[in-house]
Amino acid sequence: MHGLLGPNGAGKTTAVRCLTTLTAIDDGSAMIDGIDVRRHPAAVRERIGLVGQFHAVDEALTATQNLVLFARLSGLSKSSARRRAGELIEAFELTDAADRAVSGFSGGMRRRLDIAASLVLTPAILFLDEPTTGLDPRGRATVWQAVREIAAAGTTVLLTTQYLDEADQLADRISVMEHGRVIAEGTPAMLKRRLGGDRVDAVIADAAQLSEAARVIGRAARAEASADHDTRTITVEVPDGAKALAPIVRELDAAGINVDDLALRRPSLDEVFLHLTGRATAEAATSVATTEPIGAPTGQTEPTAPTAPQEAR
Repeated sequence: MHGLLGPNGAGKTTAVRCLTTLTAIDDGSAMIDGIDVRRHPAAVRERIGLVGQFHAVDEALTATQNLVLFARLSGLSKSSARRRAGELIEAFELTDAADRAVSGFSGGMRRRLDIAASLVLTPAILFLDEPTTGLDPRGRATVWQAVREIAAAGTTVLLTTQYLDEADQLADRISVMEHGRVIAEGTPAMLKRRLGGDRVDAVIADAAQLSEAARVIGRAARAEASADHDTRTITVEVPDGAKALAPIVRELDAAGINVDDLALRRPSLDEVFLHLTGRATAEAATSVATTEPIGAPTGQTEPTAPTAPQEAR
């Protein structure tokens, strides 16, 4: 599962539209499951599934009727379509709502039905464009579980999202986009390490011991510790917080310094995202202004399109 992150207007949806043959690529190349997107778009469409930002199901039909419709449009016979619809209804836990009109579904149920419809023919690659936007926490968790099961069954998933925790939970690798370009790529752990190591924060009970606590913690961690007098917090950056905690606790105890709180903090994907996109904004502004975006109609200047779609593996 590959996550595609970026602020609004970064080019995530345009990239997905190019890769799924919905928007023509003006320049560059893209391969989907070994097939050239520009030269063989019909063959690409046979191997992919797409769940866009907006619901694609018919609200006047029931869940079963929607899935049978998608199956028939995909070329399945009537009996095969009904059988496949039943399998998907059960797999996505929609059995109780199988014969209800979609207009009465919750957001999470509609999203699950959307994803189910994209899997009528098991795709080699499934594109999910911000699949949980607008869902409550329970709905998001349900969709997350469905996506995990799809990936575990062997389908490659490309997920675009603005929810950093979603990418952190689901993605094996992440690409960060800004102004139509990929500015960073790696596993969530690799991207987090770009901000440095772990951090240990200790809230000292007695403000009078703050300076002494900073010396003790710095000595135990073999690093320079900083003190925030307003919050009575000592902070030290360490390469491995799990190994650093025990020596810090022992040294503080030996020095007779009491703490109200001692915690290990690790860089979050939110911090990585803000660091990367904040820096990239200034660097990319000039180049974007003079670069014609891929996928934009003649005469249209849309800074959200990717300038060089990379090969999808």
